[in-house]
Amino acid sequence: MARYTGPVCRLCRREGDKLFLKGEKCAKNVCPVGKRPFAPGQHGTSRKKASEYNQQLREKQKAKRIYGVLETQFRNYFEIADRIPGVTGENLLRLLELRLDNIMYRMGYGRSRTEARQIVRHNLVTVNGKKVNIPSYQVKAGDIVQIRDRSKNLQRFKDVLDVTTSRIIPDWLTSEHEQLRGVVNAVPNREQINVPVRETLIVELYSK
Repeated sequence: MARYTGPVCRLCRREGDKLFLKGEKCAKNVCPVGKRPFAPGQHGTSRKKASEYNQQLREKQKAKRIYGVLETQFRNYFEIADRIPGVTGENLLRLLELRLDNIMYRMGYGRSRTEARQIVRHNLVTVNGKKVNIPSYQVKAGDIVQIRDRSKNLQRFKDVLDVTTSRIIPDWLTSEHEQLRGVVNAVPNREQINVPVRETLIVELYSK
């Protein structure tokens, strides 16, 4: 399975925004985006007026990096979103939000989406009582997501919950930290998806 293995703080600096790829570290003063608010590399400090294409490309790259999706898979998500009735951009973000690894992150069982993805890959999660180890698994409204019973006493979850209990859980999810389980109450609408992405620019990019 292909995945990005480089320094993730460079990705945030390239997009000029905190993408919270390192969880709680991104909210602290040590975040490189606050210390060096310019793109990495030799020409990072040079000021260039962004073209229309560049703005569209940056929004696409930002969405990919937030959800940890590579190019081919992201394009597949867009094609699916384009076939679903409704607004294509909103459909795209909805598909990304309903990934199992993102659900685990939103519920507070991972400090970052990368950690949440690792939890899923390590066979620690069930959906409606059945083991699921596919991070891209699409969760549906009404699904019950929880940590497997034999894994609930692992120290890793105690450590994670120590730093994520203050995280605001979206209205479309319910999380019961004592039982390490949660419920997907509904499919989120655009107002409930809190990501700094202008999805209309992504649609314009792929529509060329």
